[in-house]
Amino acid sequence: MAPASVTLPPGFLLSFLKSQLFTRPPPPTHDFSNQVILITGSNTGLGLEAARHFVRLNTAKVILGVRSIQKGEAAALDIEQTTGRKGVVQVWEVDFSSYKSVEVFCGRAAKEERLDVVIANAGVAIPRWEQVEGTERTVLVNVLATFLMVVLMVPILRKSGEKHGGVPPRLVVVSSEAHEQASFVEQDSPPGQIFTTLASNKPSLQPDRYNTSKLLEVLLVRALAPDIYSPSSTPHPEIILNTLTPGLCKSLLMRHAVFPLNIFAAIGKVILARSTEVGSRTLVAAAAAGNETHGKYMADCRVREPSRWVRSEKGKVTQQRVWEEVREILEGVREGCTKCLD
Repeated sequence: MAPASVTLPPGFLLSFLKSQLFTRPPPPTHDFSNQVILITGSNTGLGLEAARHFVRLNTAKVILGVRSIQKGEAAALDIEQTTGRKGVVQVWEVDFSSYKSVEVFCGRAAKEERLDVVIANAGVAIPRWEQVEGTERTVLVNVLATFLMVVLMVPILRKSGEKHGGVPPRLVVVSSEAHEQASFVEQDSPPGQIFTTLASNKPSLQPDRYNTSKLLEVLLVRALAPDIYSPSSTPHPEIILNTLTPGLCKSLLMRHAVFPLNIFAAIGKVILARSTEVGSRTLVAAAAAGNETHGKYMADCRVREPSRWVRSEKGKVTQQRVWEEVREILEGVREGCTKCLD
């Protein structure tokens, strides 16, 4: 397998610069009255600012899914002080480095009387190989544990939608334009071995792990969308599943970056990056978006095509392979968890 390298597909740089320099996502104005919103990775950065918008936009409850209760409570207090609304934000603990923690978290969500929107925003970019739950940590947190939460939330959202009606539940997965830069050499692994290769300790492939994890998120959203909601199916309400890029933002995501990436990232953020508040507007837009975004990738608050590779025949075949492997892994974590998609 060839070493990973940074890939800039044709047209990527121009599109990226146009988005970062000349496109400003509009401030959200959608009314979320009576809705309950759950956001992971929300004690800082994009998740925090999105939560602040949701509180300002009249949500009944915003649940912050965080690793540190202490940091989450500090974030909740900050939101209360800046919005003037108290008693709206709750802080729940969840660690996406642990399947068990995700299961407990979703079990708690199942006890809620109502749940309208789930935003999977928790993510990491780890420069060195770390093994957790038998796999590489970036892939675990950004992909496997995230989609364990997604499939566990499907029946919860369906139940809530059936009970309350009128407002289609949403599942939003925060991805990145970095998916277009993924080398993803693991796609050429033998049948059933993509995630085995992703779990291996290969320093030459580690720099591509984050980009690949974001690509896998896009593939999985596209794979799951037909099963989560089909316009011709009736017993279940709509569940709108979409994914998005917030663009390059001034967040803490690259805090673990090592030389020389840390230098390039710092310079790039000074010149090009959006504030976390501006970037967070894209999360809110995805949570308010309609059927036209189901199974789609969004950028600058609009539907945009993902990379050419995703849409290629190789991409379509690999997408199915990825979902079959992820489904097997998740069933090994919790038997029957993906049957809601049958």
